[in-house]
Amino acid sequence: MCTAGKRGVFLEKRWKDVRVGDFVKVQSNNIIPADLLLLYTSDPNSVCHIETANLDGETNLKQRRAVPGVCITDPEFEPESFTGIVVCEKPNNNLNHFKCYVEKLDKEKVGAGITNLLLRGCTVRNTDYAIGFVVYAGHETKSMLNNNGPRYKRSRLERRLNVDVIFCIILLFFMCIIGSLGHYLWLESMPSVPLYLVPQGDGHLDTPSLASFYKFFSMIILLQVLIPISLYVSIELVKIGQIFFITNDLDLYDEETDSTIQCKALNITEDLGQIQYVFSDKTGTLTENKMVFRRCSIMGTEYPHKENAIRLSVANKIDEDENILFSQTPPSTKQLWSLDSEDSNAEEKKSETKSKRKGTAHSNAAFSSPLETEVIPDQKLLRQIRGTERIDAYLDFFLALAICNTVVVSMATGKRPRTPAFQRSQSNPLDTISSFMKKAGSVRETLSSWTRPRGLSTSETSDIGLTVQGPSGEPAGAQTCSPHVPPQDTTPDKLSYEAESPDEAALVHAAKAYGFILLSRTPDSVTVQLPSGAQLRFEVLDTLTFDSNRKRMSVLVRHPISKQCILYTKGADYAIMELLGTPYGEKAIASDTQQHLDCYAKEGLRTLCITKKVLSDSEYESWAVMRQQALAAMDNREQLIMDSAVQIETDLCLLGATGVEDRLQDSVPDTIIALREAGIQVWVLTGDKPETAVNIGYACRLLEQEDLVINMSCKNKVTCTSILNCTLEEVRRYSDDPRNVDTTPDISLVIDGRTLTMAMSPDLRDHFIELAKRCRTVLCCRVTPLQKSQVVKLIREKLKVMTLAVGDGANDVNMIQAADIGVGISGQEGMQAVMASDFAISRFKHLKKLLLVHGHWCYSRLANMIIYFFYKNAANVNLLFWYQFYCGFTANAMIDHWLMIFFNLIFTSAPPVMFGIMDRDASAEMLLGLPELYRTGQGKGEYNFLTFWISMLDAFYQSLVAFFIPYYTYRGSDIDIYAFGTPLNTISLFTILLHLSIEIKAWTFVHAVIILGSVLLYFIVTLAYGIMYLNYSGYWNLQAQMADPMFYLVCFISTVVALLPRYLFHVLKNSIAPSPIVQARHLDTLEPSTRDQWIREWRSFRGGVQDKTLDVSIPPSPSLESLDDDSIMDDEFTLNVITENPHRPVRV
Repeated sequence: MCTAGKRGVFLEKRWKDVRVGDFVKVQSNNIIPADLLLLYTSDPNSVCHIETANLDGETNLKQRRAVPGVCITDPEFEPESFTGIVVCEKPNNNLNHFKCYVEKLDKEKVGAGITNLLLRGCTVRNTDYAIGFVVYAGHETKSMLNNNGPRYKRSRLERRLNVDVIFCIILLFFMCIIGSLGHYLWLESMPSVPLYLVPQGDGHLDTPSLASFYKFFSMIILLQVLIPISLYVSIELVKIGQIFFITNDLDLYDEETDSTIQCKALNITEDLGQIQYVFSDKTGTLTENKMVFRRCSIMGTEYPHKENAIRLSVANKIDEDENILFSQTPPSTKQLWSLDSEDSNAEEKKSETKSKRKGTAHSNAAFSSPLETEVIPDQKLLRQIRGTERIDAYLDFFLALAICNTVVVSMATGKRPRTPAFQRSQSNPLDTISSFMKKAGSVRETLSSWTRPRGLSTSETSDIGLTVQGPSGEPAGAQTCSPHVPPQDTTPDKLSYEAESPDEAALVHAAKAYGFILLSRTPDSVTVQLPSGAQLRFEVLDTLTFDSNRKRMSVLVRHPISKQCILYTKGADYAIMELLGTPYGEKAIASDTQQHLDCYAKEGLRTLCITKKVLSDSEYESWAVMRQQALAAMDNREQLIMDSAVQIETDLCLLGATGVEDRLQDSVPDTIIALREAGIQVWVLTGDKPETAVNIGYACRLLEQEDLVINMSCKNKVTCTSILNCTLEEVRRYSDDPRNVDTTPDISLVIDGRTLTMAMSPDLRDHFIELAKRCRTVLCCRVTPLQKSQVVKLIREKLKVMTLAVGDGANDVNMIQAADIGVGISGQEGMQAVMASDFAISRFKHLKKLLLVHGHWCYSRLANMIIYFFYKNAANVNLLFWYQFYCGFTANAMIDHWLMIFFNLIFTSAPPVMFGIMDRDASAEMLLGLPELYRTGQGKGEYNFLTFWISMLDAFYQSLVAFFIPYYTYRGSDIDIYAFGTPLNTISLFTILLHLSIEIKAWTFVHAVIILGSVLLYFIVTLAYGIMYLNYSGYWNLQAQMADPMFYLVCFISTVVALLPRYLFHVLKNSIAPSPIVQARHLDTLEPSTRDQWIREWRSFRGGVQDKTLDVSIPPSPSLESLDDDSIMDDEFTLNVITENPHRPVRV
């Protein structure tokens, strides 16, 4: 139910009765029933907070703003005052874009976008009520248009299965043709009409040709079991069982987030065992996406934050004592700027420490762990802020950190969880403190120095000299901004920041550590508290949000004191540096900052540049007109909006840069090594700088110290063509070098987004693919989300390989959907990747067991089960086919039809399903210890053209034995047709079940119960069926057979002869040339210590990554001697070849 109306009266209505044009009032904590254009809210700032978890999985609050000036809202909202015309785009499923404008009576157009739209399915939070105008309702809402039902993917094994089913149809057709022709020849060979052929009503018989035509269809009905229709049902049952075991694996459970793996695609589990290429994002996938402020550069001066680095290094070593460590980080902002005694607030700090130990270890708020929120200020920077030299730039730098973002401010009591936390019982704090002090004694003095800045005195304090707004909101007059004790009525420690990305959260917390505290944010204003405690309330004129093309975001504000229009911008260094004017009159600042950025990138830090621009009122007014026109446009709106942003983001003044650390997740190097040993090539597609990506590559063992790393970067296509050809020639020469015949070419490629675009052009695509095939690892840097998906599609379609893409953010959705299997990581950047994926995990390390164990098991089980199912049906049906040669091809059966139905429906249905769910060709320990066992499923795998036809030929052989041994045994006797069919049916059952027993790799109690139960069920049902039906021609048939010793002898001999070739084949194969799987099963029977030793020797012998020698011969580095074109040499390009030391590349 919702409240809706058109004439000023709101009535309760069902969702289905809401129509376009209605005014809908949604109360707090209620779900929005339709897509509403927000017109009014109870918030005085016309802001409505919504939670979009039902749409994208994100639980952090998002702000929506009412369209201003289109109706009367003071003192109350009056629907009758809304007289404008709403023009919006046609309904579509894009949740991130909305084009609309409201045309007033005076023809003025007010633009509206996604920030003014309340989407159906969202929940109103922290707002008493909101009123909106329905623009889309029912099935035309964006959420409903996105509800296309579950995505269906066909696995490679299913596609192979469909081909083999067609072969079975063709085989059935030929068998029916043989039966039809046989019946015709049988009728033609008779000298007279036999008495058992009943004529029609007119006394005439069908001609032999017509009778044979009819028999063709009769044969189809008799032999149709050859087409395994029930196989598809069995496959679905097997997949359900496999998914059950995957989702209940405790090794794939993450205790921190209280989440386990999610299987969202039920029909491609077997593809997990055939992956050949893995495409991974970096941030949030390989790393934790917990951004920690590390270093910064302001006006060309670098501040390393050594104390903060010590804290992080200790945190890396003592993760289990993380709470205690953070409890000794700087006190609240009030204490940070205090020059009182260290012991003045000892009791307060003690209580804070206790509360932190109890509550911050597993915080429920996004980006709010102590690792992310606590920053130790740099002492040099503290003194610089207190000084007077270039103080404006330092103030602007930290104001930009606090303002230039989309962080929502709320009270600590109102934190909204992103993911549910798993509550654990806390250990004894005294024991934890004791353990920590033993481990961290060397940094005790450093920790104690964090309480207050050292070497500072009251006499050194000097006023900054900036008039600001007072805490009460009134002008402070002569009040100055200086780093003295702030007013006691401010409570910054109770604030909670909810950010859409961890980068923003890290920068806001860094600004807070220096006293620049973001207090509140509304669509029209943002309030910041300065170190002195004074508050500045900036009027927000416009916000230029981040997009993947500009690689930056900007906030345009009006300064409360100077009334100037100031544009604060932050973004990627390469996107900012080319937009700089003259930063504060010092040209050397840009070059110094660039050197610092390069240093940060080499350390693996994420870098951002911070800039400022002051606009005159006339410049702003003229730009605002163009901006408003772009927002109100219906055609080409995105381009117009971006053009307006680009126009104002010019001649920027550089303030500084930041370096934020994103630590690797646990066990990432081990996982990548295991995937590589399993024959899987790992590519990393990231938007970070090449230096950062290379550093992370070495840290996670994606790149090795002995690798030949080729770094390609160029600016035009001619250069790219020449470099690509030259590099490919050198790589070929490397592979063909006689010194490297018995070695694996450890070549890695690092390529940036611009070069990648040129390399993927139609004329260079083949060369790029050939180069990539010869590389063990490829790192694509500075790539856009569209480029990620293009790379995945190119490799998947050109190389015909199975691909898997793994990512955690919205920018990875395209890549995830383009791969054969998409894996989403439920990390810090929302749930878009999870919702678009086939499987969702919480850590990258879970990919190891998901692929190497569960993927291998799923494929091996299902492949062997399908082969067995084809064999089972063919072996049983062929008995009927051989019988046709002795009954004139009349399509008669020697087995009762009900027993034929029961044979596949009851007697032999459970064993294959059990086989597909529970069989294990190797234990999980062996599959993880020997990752190369995964290679058995890659490529053609165990289920291919050869294995299918071998099983079919085996079925024909076994059916011949099962038919002709009883036939020649009972030949000349007086048994009837059903007495002859009973041993045939029994032999077929024994042969099929014992055949499965040979194929089972790991016997369990369930296997024995199912197989023995099938045999008992056969005898019980057959005996009961023969007794119950008196008109049954086989009445008491099996009972009579079981009283005859010949029956047992025939069954025993026929079963042994039928299975002997397959049994001897397995014995000889496993004895003479055992496969790696067989050897692994043998190792699994040894003692753990002996087994581990054998595994180490095996990996060393097979050339495991961890045991590689470092003296791999490397040919001369690629050169560019063949590049004589002057146009090429004039263009700037880079081709780095790193052979030994990754930090000292050889630049060619």
